[in-house]
Amino acid sequence: MAKMRLSLFMWEMSLAIILFSSDVQTEASQSQSVYFLPEFALSPQGSFLEDTTGEQFLTFRYDDQASRTTRSDEDRDIGWDAWGTWSDCSRTCGGGASYSLRRCLNGGNCDGRNIRYRTCSNRDCPVEAGDFRAQQCSAHNDVKYQGHTYEWVPVTHDPTAPCALKCQARGKSLVVELAPKVLDGTRCKTDSLDMCISGICQEVGCDRQLGSHAKEDNCGVCAGDGSTCRLVRGQTPSHVSPEESVKTVIEVPLGSRSMRITAKGPNAILLESHTLQGHKEEHSFSSPGQYIIENTTVDFQRGSDRQTLRAHGPLTADFIFKVKYVSARDTLVQFTFYQPIRYQWRETDFFPCTVTCGGGYQLNSAECTDIRFNRVLPDHHCRNYPENKKPKPKLKECNMDPCPESDGFKEVMPYDHFQPLPRWEHNPWTLCSVSCGGGSQERSVMCVEEDVHGQISQVEEWKCTYSPRPEVQQSCNTFDCPQWMAMEWSQCTVTCGRGLRYRVVLCIDHRGQHTGGCNAGLKPHIKEDCLVPVACFKPQEKPPVEAKLPWLKQAHELEEPRAASEEPT
Repeated sequence: MAKMRLSLFMWEMSLAIILFSSDVQTEASQSQSVYFLPEFALSPQGSFLEDTTGEQFLTFRYDDQASRTTRSDEDRDIGWDAWGTWSDCSRTCGGGASYSLRRCLNGGNCDGRNIRYRTCSNRDCPVEAGDFRAQQCSAHNDVKYQGHTYEWVPVTHDPTAPCALKCQARGKSLVVELAPKVLDGTRCKTDSLDMCISGICQEVGCDRQLGSHAKEDNCGVCAGDGSTCRLVRGQTPSHVSPEESVKTVIEVPLGSRSMRITAKGPNAILLESHTLQGHKEEHSFSSPGQYIIENTTVDFQRGSDRQTLRAHGPLTADFIFKVKYVSARDTLVQFTFYQPIRYQWRETDFFPCTVTCGGGYQLNSAECTDIRFNRVLPDHHCRNYPENKKPKPKLKECNMDPCPESDGFKEVMPYDHFQPLPRWEHNPWTLCSVSCGGGSQERSVMCVEEDVHGQISQVEEWKCTYSPRPEVQQSCNTFDCPQWMAMEWSQCTVTCGRGLRYRVVLCIDHRGQHTGGCNAGLKPHIKEDCLVPVACFKPQEKPPVEAKLPWLKQAHELEEPRAASEEPT
């Protein structure tokens, strides 16, 4: 049974190749009315062994020794040979696929797959190339189907078989599967980056990588965080009248996305577009459908009392919406859209490599850009938006080939012996501007580079932008300055009435230690008057009385001067 399936598959492949060859030859003989790129399906050169995966992946015997890379110990342990080189891309533009093969060294008993894929040629195709699926359908225009030729157009989305080439005869209901598989790199559906590879729809993220889950944010940035735009929404009533028949209600700037304008009421909606080149044009909407305005698709729908305009964006011009008077009843306009932040950070190209050989590095940076006019501005314009964060610089290796005079040191020298990455060096801090109370001190920094011989030299600062720049200013001596501290007052020097009292005043630092340095002019006083609220006692004076004779005599005797005598009395 396995041989029968293999024979049937090889017969189908041979038939497909014959049909494809005849298509190309027939097309070459016709006029250049159909633009068909010389793309091709992935078909590894080798002989088929067997279908081992059960998932439409084939195992191949691949004998091109030159395409092999060095096997790792891990590959050797699990029985696989090293992966081969990547094949040519299946497309020249628009996103294709490339494959790489490896062979099993254990007689076909290896776990895993022997083929892997990756995306390639992810740049957009020129406009005149057209749709890739449409090219494949049109290649069958000159091949008769049931005795007739048709002009085939693609069936853009068939959820049951997204990777089959289903085409419809133009102007007819005839739908035919012209091939079981589209060419590798064909989109599974028009509004997705997912691509068909070997007839299976593979998930592709917005970063154009297979198996990636990266999605665009509301601002249109792949894997972004929504920081480059702002949601604008609201509503406004429009009071138009015969005297003022047209009124502007909302302006949606260039670059906006996910626009939705809803007008509830009888009055008509007008759209005025303004391009950066100064072109101005007014548009009206008479019937539902899609309108192309300045290369932007606008979908217009009308209900009984409602008009809705939608545009996925990004808008390629400023859209100014107006309300035109039809009835005296007001029209309520509701709007929502994501408006881009005008000043955004954009990454620069990588700077030149630091060396021409022997292993160097190169960095990129980011610059503040006015996205409206695509011009670079000073950084402070972008820093006005807190959500707009400057991307970190990226670093990558370059010119890794050994230098001619190095005699191949690249292969034997450890990585950390290559030219070291630039680094920041700084000088010592200056003295603090004040001794206490909070001051500042500064230091100078420089970006230096050390060559393989250990010589250090100063280089441009952009070379160190991959690492944080050291601080060049800091606070110092933030502790409090010494202050006067007064002890408690002593007791008053008297027990009654007015007296003095004293206290000790010390200069204390922030650690509570007795020190100097306090301002003498601010020293508190150490002495002051005090009052004891107690009355002091004094003997009351009495009027004199007449003395009696003995007393008077005695008093006179006491007042007489005594003669000096050495004899004791």
